[in-house]
Amino acid sequence: MIDINNLKFDSKGLIPAIIQDYISKEVLMLGYMNRESLALTLETKKTWFYSRSRQKLWNKGETSGNFHLVKVIKYDCDNDTLLVEVNSVGPTCHTGENSCFYSTIYEEEIKDTKLLNIFDLIYERILKRKKKPKEGSYTNYLFDEGIDKILKKLGEEASEVIIAAKNDNKEEIIYEISDLMYHLIVLLAEKNISFNAIRGELYKRYKK
Repeated sequence: MIDINNLKFDSKGLIPAIIQDYISKEVLMLGYMNRESLALTLETKKTWFYSRSRQKLWNKGETSGNFHLVKVIKYDCDNDTLLVEVNSVGPTCHTGENSCFYSTIYEEEIKDTKLLNIFDLIYERILKRKKKPKEGSYTNYLFDEGIDKILKKLGEEASEVIIAAKNDNKEEIIYEISDLMYHLIVLLAEKNISFNAIRGELYKRYKK
């Protein structure tokens, strides 16, 4: 713990605050706080910032409803940067993206797929299909047909997993579970439920 007064604010009375998802550790945004907004963040357990362009305090989610529920606030070794871990209610970026850092300048090619969070990648791809439909896309076909079609496919895929398991064919089981997982992710996107919500629920169970 540290007294706010022991933090090093810059000449304008501001300190950068990196906002990070509490469960996934994804960096969501970078904002600036002054003493007042930091005090409000500590008091309300929701993120408050100081807008350098508007020169006023603002509460993340005050207009969109996409609040940050604060779980942890850390500071770096120089006392001049904050790391705020949050549970995000809805997307952080005003564009509708989960994180403000969705544009890439450089990314090293990763050949080992085990290093990729494939479920998040598929979820992001499905969300993009939902927002920007692509002709001939099976995902868009499911969205167009609606929830009844999605649920029907889930039932079919679950049955196929059961059959594969009864056949005791490992490759078949892997294939059918992959189909089932894909349709589950489509359901999450259809209902606007993020993977972080699922992670949070599983984490609560893990702690029991």
